[in-house]
Amino acid sequence: MLPHVVKWFWVQDFAIIETGTRIFVPQRIYRPYTEADQKRYITECDLKPTIYFFSSNPYEYGVTLDNAIKSKHKDLQEKDDPMFAGCGPSVSIRIEWPGYRSWTKQIPTNDFKTPKGPITRAKLAKNLANCVKRFIEWAAKQPMETNADRRWKVGPKHIKLEDLILVSLHHVSKGSWQPQLRLRRPLPELSVHRARSVVATTSMIL
Repeated sequence: MLPHVVKWFWVQDFAIIETGTRIFVPQRIYRPYTEADQKRYITECDLKPTIYFFSSNPYEYGVTLDNAIKSKHKDLQEKDDPMFAGCGPSVSIRIEWPGYRSWTKQIPTNDFKTPKGPITRAKLAKNLANCVKRFIEWAAKQPMETNADRRWKVGPKHIKLEDLILVSLHHVSKGSWQPQLRLRRPLPELSVHRARSVVATTSMIL
């Protein structure tokens, strides 16, 4: 198993969690389609370390997307640290939500305020929250895949932005990053399925 894949599942297994749930969205880990591109953009690429979003009061892995999109960052640790050093002007954010087609959006790595500089962890959290919001707005209008687990349906009457916590952001291929998300509220129909979902997700990427 590749190192970035190991790290993805390490976060699910060992993250310190005090609020919300330990139910992680069982995303496939993004990878290019062909073996040649996988070698070029993953195996032979120097993937950067995972970016974490730690909260204080209490200390735990993750910030709510509801707070992030509203720029409420008082509990986000190291919120002013610069992100994406040496990553170019933009990166692609990948969401591989179960039951939906792959979704991607580019975000800038620089903040265009004066003076211009790299975006901060706080700004990145807000950008990612906006990405997830746009994904949900798009996916809510799409039919789920035929054999999809409908417990993961998103939209106004289903899983919403307010139900999600941003835990980490993973460099999954050259130019592409994927957020690790967990559920904020214990949804009874999902609460017993985490272990099964992790096993299923592992099989998707091997």
